[in-house]
Amino acid sequence: MTEKITAKMAIGLEDDYGAHNYHPLPVVLQKGLAAKVWDVDGKEYFDFLSAYSAVNQGHCHPKIVSALIDQAQTLTLTSRAFYNDALGPYEKYITSYFGYDKVLPMNTGAEADETALKLCRRWAYDKKGIPSDQAKIIVCADNFHGRTITIISMSTDPESKANFGPYTPGFIVIPYNDLEALQKELKDPNVAGFLVEPIQGEAGVMVPDEGYLKKAYDLCKSKNVLFIADEVQTGIGRTGKLLACDHEEVHPDILILGKALSGGVYPVSAVLCNNEIMLTIKPGQHGSTFGGNPIAARVAVAALKVVKEEKLAEKAEKLGVIFRQEMKNIKSDMIELVRGKGLLNAVVIRPKNGKTAMDVCLKMAENGVLAKPTHDHIIRFAPPLVITEEELHQAIELIRKSILSFE
Repeated sequence: MTEKITAKMAIGLEDDYGAHNYHPLPVVLQKGLAAKVWDVDGKEYFDFLSAYSAVNQGHCHPKIVSALIDQAQTLTLTSRAFYNDALGPYEKYITSYFGYDKVLPMNTGAEADETALKLCRRWAYDKKGIPSDQAKIIVCADNFHGRTITIISMSTDPESKANFGPYTPGFIVIPYNDLEALQKELKDPNVAGFLVEPIQGEAGVMVPDEGYLKKAYDLCKSKNVLFIADEVQTGIGRTGKLLACDHEEVHPDILILGKALSGGVYPVSAVLCNNEIMLTIKPGQHGSTFGGNPIAARVAVAALKVVKEEKLAEKAEKLGVIFRQEMKNIKSDMIELVRGKGLLNAVVIRPKNGKTAMDVCLKMAENGVLAKPTHDHIIRFAPPLVITEEELHQAIELIRKSILSFE
């Protein structure tokens, strides 16, 4: 009989045999269902991180899990050396769903970002006529697009970037939410694209000024520059619309998706764009053994169907308003600021008596709500979109109790 693993054993094993590249809360989870998770001791929690918005459809959604099991028992992987009967239907479904000609399937968000960068550069040379190796891509300070060498090359986060050089050239970093800076850099004829998160998640749920995305898009169009939206974390209903760009009716030239594209059941990411951009890449110039595999294809279709069938974007919009208002109503001088859209929200914590955002998160975990700090003083709150209004209010009371315990 297999020995039951305890929390102490699980944490010890990870510490002894795993790379020390994460700093998790000391909670060892064993089971999840909808908006809740349970640890190895059977304690119940509300999940207010949703695996960084990968579990928008809730933990172990039966329709998504069923699609995974059915396909896994039939055919798991062919590579792209052959056709399979799942990829084509998925490609037709997702392109229609988001309104694009083509999709390039990958596995992780970072891979999808890398794919978008390659597409942008190839388009720059083949279509815009930028001289070879001269293409530049504008990005924003405090961005988070992943941790590959090329992606950290455009990062301004010392923790992600320091001592991993030499870095990939070709990026111009401007402040986020700064149209004047964008306009200035767009004067360079060698600029090919502008890569932006509609809301900066890892930076602490930084929501730009209303109209920023539309004006940025229009500026890009005026200079024949591709507007590239990284919606890995903000997409698939999280912010109260199908895409965060939909709040301003912006249709990106290149759309990057991941995380909730599978409901957290399987690694699935995608890059969508129209033929003029996508068909610049020819056979052998980009790919992935697992990208577009039959399981990923079936799972992604099921995950996207759940979002529409259960009206998860609309639900996020409604519940987000409630959450932000209730957070603002908490009478504590530890709460400096509340911001967000839909069910992607942040509370900026003012340290008190030596207690920080991490202390608040530890107290919340003790009381049955899981969330993590980002940048030491900000707590991101992003529950699965399937959370009920009643559950949301229950969790809010636990959050309130946790914060007030420091008064």
